[in-house]
Amino acid sequence: MDASIEQLEEGTELLLDFDKISQVAARCPGILPVAVQNADSMEVILVAYANRQALEHSRQTRTATFWSTSRNKLWIKGAESGNTYDLIEIRVNCEQNSLLYLVRPRDGGICHTSNVGGHARDCYYRRLDLDSGQLENLDP
Repeated sequence: MDASIEQLEEGTELLLDFDKISQVAARCPGILPVAVQNADSMEVILVAYANRQALEHSRQTRTATFWSTSRNKLWIKGAESGNTYDLIEIRVNCEQNSLLYLVRPRDGGICHTSNVGGHARDCYYRRLDLDSGQLENLDP
């Protein structure tokens, strides 16, 4: 049974998608993973994907842009949620097979999730309890 969006985004049960990378590779060839980090706090905000089009759009507009692997189209971060990221810097890893975007959130919001009444400070707002295997929300 597939998990609901609410179960995935707000739940305490660990429901990791170990098939995501193989599914992405089959549906969306020509992409790289992109780690996104807040340029001010250095917190990791999210991991996304970029193809050549998304990278070029990011460079030209100075707005973090990705390739949506679920919708298979260009994803200008914040176009729908309002949580836009100004692109400060792009870094390339040693093997040139992943990117790091250093960004500055434009309007304060970061994650599209409601996270119990307000936007999360980043997409990594839950911690896995090593003993119980349950998720704990870090944002009050």
